[in-house]
Amino acid sequence: MRLCRFDDDRLGVVLEDGGLADVPEVLARVPPKRWPDLAGDPLIAALPQLRPAIDGLLDRAPRRRLSEVRLESPVPRPGKVIAAPVNYLAHLEEVRRDPQIHRSRRIAEIHEAGLFLKASSSVVGPARGPAVPFPDRRTDHEIELAAVIGRRVRNVPPQHALACVAGYLVALDMTVRGPEERSLRKSFDGATVLGPWLVTADGIPDPGALELRLWCDGELRQHASTADMVIDVAGLVALASRWYTLEPGDVLLTGTPEGVGPVRPGSRLVAEITGIGRFETVVRAGAEDEADA
Repeated sequence: MRLCRFDDDRLGVVLEDGGLADVPEVLARVPPKRWPDLAGDPLIAALPQLRPAIDGLLDRAPRRRLSEVRLESPVPRPGKVIAAPVNYLAHLEEVRRDPQIHRSRRIAEIHEAGLFLKASSSVVGPARGPAVPFPDRRTDHEIELAAVIGRRVRNVPPQHALACVAGYLVALDMTVRGPEERSLRKSFDGATVLGPWLVTADGIPDPGALELRLWCDGELRQHASTADMVIDVAGLVALASRWYTLEPGDVLLTGTPEGVGPVRPGSRLVAEITGIGRFETVVRAGAEDEADA
């Protein structure tokens, strides 16, 4: 199943014919969150119970065209955005070669570097698009496979880790180059673009056999397979769960392959992962207006 969020928080199902079924009635069945237990995304947490209701609505649901709607992030505000640095060897070598990226810092391999967190306020959908917050500094695109956690879990072993994933997304991890720590340079408003929809885990039998492609203004810049990851999705979920309690709706970015490069306001990015889909988005001039958007 492919679930999307569009046009100011409407819920839709993307159909095999490329159309969109509008199913807002499902949201009324999502259990409410009560203070102080506000952790986790309630829709993602309830998804296994809601799927029969969603299936039952498809035949009579109003149809929309994808070209007519604004696609938002399928997960509007993750509790955590967890990211894996240099999880492709070719990208590690690329970083070490480019002084504009490494800036004379020692770049550790992922087994040593571990994971890092991005601000949940950095998340936007393809319709909003990424931002260049500091026009005088280099800002790069990084396409990544994103896994969305489906249930609360701690210390899960790798052999059981994929059972904790609700689904997968295409992600852009936008990065300002500079001397600051990764978490700061990758957490500005508009730094994390998620979309175009959530493909539930049963639709991705092997997340380690997906092709990633990113075009910038028509030029293919990134092309790799998730088979090239140093630590696979199961290993990353297991690693993250040793450090954090994972909650429904937490997003795990699994790393970017080689080919990262700078963007500017007006750059048109197309991000695609086989089995999930593709989205097109345009880089904006700044992030100063995000709080009022």
